[in-house]
Amino acid sequence: MSLLAPPAFNDVSGAVRQARAQVAGRVQRVGARLTDRYPAPVRALAEPPPGSGLRPVLGNFGPPGIGYTLSTLADPIPFARKRFERFGPVQWFGILGRKTVTIGSPAALEAVLLDRDKVFSAQRGWEFLIGPFFHGGLLLRDFDEHLFHRRIMQQAFTRPRLVGYLDLTTPRLSRGVAAWQPSRNFHAYSAIKQLLLEQATEVFAGARLGPEGARLARAFEDAVAGGKALVRMDIPGGVWARGLRGRRLLADYFRRELPAKRAGAGADLFSVLSRATTEDGQTFTDDEVVEHMIFVMMAAHDTSTIAASMLMYELGRHPEWQERLRAESLALGKDSLDYADLDRLPALDLAFRETLRLYAPVAQQARETIADTHVLDYYLPRGTLLMCGPYSMMHTDEYWPAAHLFDPERFAPDRREDKTHRFTWAPFGGGAHKCIGLYFGGMTVKAVLHQVLLRYRWTVPADYRVPLVAGTGPTPADGLPIRLERL
Repeated sequence: MSLLAPPAFNDVSGAVRQARAQVAGRVQRVGARLTDRYPAPVRALAEPPPGSGLRPVLGNFGPPGIGYTLSTLADPIPFARKRFERFGPVQWFGILGRKTVTIGSPAALEAVLLDRDKVFSAQRGWEFLIGPFFHGGLLLRDFDEHLFHRRIMQQAFTRPRLVGYLDLTTPRLSRGVAAWQPSRNFHAYSAIKQLLLEQATEVFAGARLGPEGARLARAFEDAVAGGKALVRMDIPGGVWARGLRGRRLLADYFRRELPAKRAGAGADLFSVLSRATTEDGQTFTDDEVVEHMIFVMMAAHDTSTIAASMLMYELGRHPEWQERLRAESLALGKDSLDYADLDRLPALDLAFRETLRLYAPVAQQARETIADTHVLDYYLPRGTLLMCGPYSMMHTDEYWPAAHLFDPERFAPDRREDKTHRFTWAPFGGGAHKCIGLYFGGMTVKAVLHQVLLRYRWTVPADYRVPLVAGTGPTPADGLPIRLERL
């Protein structure tokens, strides 16, 4: 059975998603302007224990109930900058009904993500945001349990496996990119999303494309959307309710196909996870395979789509970089990339890194304290929700000179602005939960861009700025229209 719908279904559902995103973006912007006018008093999150020498975390909640939720969604960079200037790198505000501490400096991010005292729970932090849809995924497990699952899952992301995935997916990427129709209004984000949904179907699930997959394609989209819902209640017809239904449909599919995957010899991720075994004979249970598959499908597809789309956007705005990357790909003399070629495209790597800085596909890392603790010298009581913001941090001039500019050369050997602190550049997180699929993601984005550079030239209007809405990371609300020309 397929996970993907026929083209007609995807075109219609894509247009609906785009319209919904644009409406949501307008609502968020209006709501944010109203929120910013609300007179919220500044208070300490909690008073530090006497004699501890710790400082209180200062901030304010915002309007009752909703807090600053709409501000963080509509205008995250200006909002974070104003808060940073007012309260410093560790502060709190209200979001989705909870007091939430935000972490906005490399040193504070390091303290949380390395978690040397094991007091910052990823499971509890993410459970609040996306738990109903992606519970049991690797990111939603803690400490020894997380390490155990990661050790098994790592077998699916070794170099030989990555080589196999690239070999498996290259024909699909080649056919998909070649089939793009040049236009003055080509929606790059929508096209890349469709392309990588097809890739995920083959590489992760080992499934064929076909019309019977429409129901499962919608289930996957609904589950992802559910985790971003503002109204977090199981109301019939609502985003949250559709997400829960989508999760159930995906679980039913993976559970039904699992026996055949365990018995077969497939090279797709689903098959690999089904058969993965540690040296002492430990394997994933059926439920664990299902949980990991639902999460990995979301994490890999969404993040790669954002990164590839936003790289195309910046290359459309900076034709000199587009031509530089095209010349590099042409000089390689190959229509498609082998795994060993990834290190032979240094300019593409610079542009990819800069895109991850500007548009971190995972905009936040969520944690919750399981004991009284501190970050730097700020006191955090048990039960504090933290949002660690690499997206906003990597837009801060204090850490990145002229942070708003697209400047891939900042990663060149003679500059290396990312080396001022080990967590200045942190699009993949860090510590025990550092993204296990970071090499897969880089491989996917570079394989797609290599194909596009060889086949097309594209531009965006000089005055166009892509409208971004909050997803797993900053997501184009308008499908990212570009002018695409075949070479």
